[in-house]
Amino acid sequence: MSISEPALEKPGNDFSISRMTEHDLLEVVEIEEQSGLSRWGWAAYYAELQGSNRDLMLVARAPQSKTPHVSATLAGYIVARIGAGELHINNVAVRDKYRRQGIGLNLLERILAEGARRGVETAFLELRAGNRAALSLYEKCGFSVTSRRTRYYSEPIEDALVMTTQLVRNA
Repeated sequence: MSISEPALEKPGNDFSISRMTEHDLLEVVEIEEQSGLSRWGWAAYYAELQGSNRDLMLVARAPQSKTPHVSATLAGYIVARIGAGELHINNVAVRDKYRRQGIGLNLLERILAEGARRGVETAFLELRAGNRAALSLYEKCGFSVTSRRTRYYSEPIEDALVMTTQLVRNA
């Protein structure tokens, strides 16, 4: 599977997924802020793009504008890392107006497939305990809650649920 192939198979849906570049960062930070994620900010994303996990930073683009010289809007993004034999999903976010169209699911499936392709056995992530939409999405992708981190998040203070899934099963 190519990371830059069309994202969704639904007829008439022209969203695409590709590697994040530094040109995407202003929109990534905007989506991050609108989504209420723990703040990384431009500098942290830029630093990640310089590292060995840059191929695990993807964006979903909305269909091209019909207006000349207007670039496609970012609909969402995902950032992950591989370390210690695990795939850590750091951030997944989709703009409000593009939610419930399968974009988050597609981004997550792409990252999980890439982790499996690289031989990673386990993926994990943290999410706010009260984020029911994210919990449902992650469960669709095979994640299950394995632990709770008390007062993990700030602004507002909230517990985190830790979720894991197996990517490659040992024979």
